[in-house]
Amino acid sequence: MSAGRDAIATAALAVDSRCQLGEGIVWDERAQRLYWTDILSSRLWMHAPASHTTHSWDLPEPLGCLALCDDGDLLLALAKSIRIAQAPRAGAPLALRTLAALEPELGRDTRSNDGRCDRHGNFVFGTKDETGAAPPLGGFYQFSHAHGLRRLPLPPVAIPNSICFSPDGRTLYFCDTVAPRILCGDYDPDAAAVANVRVFAEVEGGKAPDGSTVDAEGFVWNAQWDGARAVRYAPDGRVDRVVAIPAGMPSCCAIGGAGFDTLYVTTAREEMDADALARAPTAGGVFALPLAAGSGRPEPRFRTS
Repeated sequence: MSAGRDAIATAALAVDSRCQLGEGIVWDERAQRLYWTDILSSRLWMHAPASHTTHSWDLPEPLGCLALCDDGDLLLALAKSIRIAQAPRAGAPLALRTLAALEPELGRDTRSNDGRCDRHGNFVFGTKDETGAAPPLGGFYQFSHAHGLRRLPLPPVAIPNSICFSPDGRTLYFCDTVAPRILCGDYDPDAAAVANVRVFAEVEGGKAPDGSTVDAEGFVWNAQWDGARAVRYAPDGRVDRVVAIPAGMPSCCAIGGAGFDTLYVTTAREEMDADALARAPTAGGVFALPLAAGSGRPEPRFRTS
């Protein structure tokens, strides 16, 4: 699968969605669809590569991240609430049901940001500090059918990102984007506990790590916000492969396609001025790179019962 760190391929535009802040991309292998969010536009996106069809839905709040459910619905971490969306259908409105409020005591000082399901059916996500406070106001959480919302024992965070899990589900990867490193810790899904937190990888050039996914070999793919790239890290933290993202600010990775043979990377237009957008009009789109068949694995699904 690896092309080696010296062979830098360039991803191509797959969906010209021009999101202000594209994020949180996941591949639904049952429906053969991509889902992702444009956080700043409060919009959920869907794209089916086989039919080249794309659809989006407006939401009542910004959508930080999402997860597939075991019954075909979607779990949505909106800015201040966790909701279920009935299985989306193009051209039909989303039916939403609220499960939990999210940090209501902090009001607009925080909102949901990055998150993914763990390999045991729980949703793990973080909240972003919108104030610049020191220490920051954001935190990491686990949400489950059995226990509801539980805060993970991790330090306060400004911009939580890179949340993903090792193939055995016992290592949690995460970061605070303001620091150029990806961390990991020993994860206990039943107790919502994280221990032995350590540096997994230092990000070259001091670039900002954003959303990640773990592939079939247990390597971590990370989108690097101001680096114009996605980087594949080996389980020991060394750089294995670099993929250039030609437009926008890379924000999150997923591996999908009918044969789990495509890397998808969301991007953003946020922080780009008019001149930069004129040079890169497809910024905010979803970019794709072919990989070897079997490079990915099914996205973990939220356990609804």
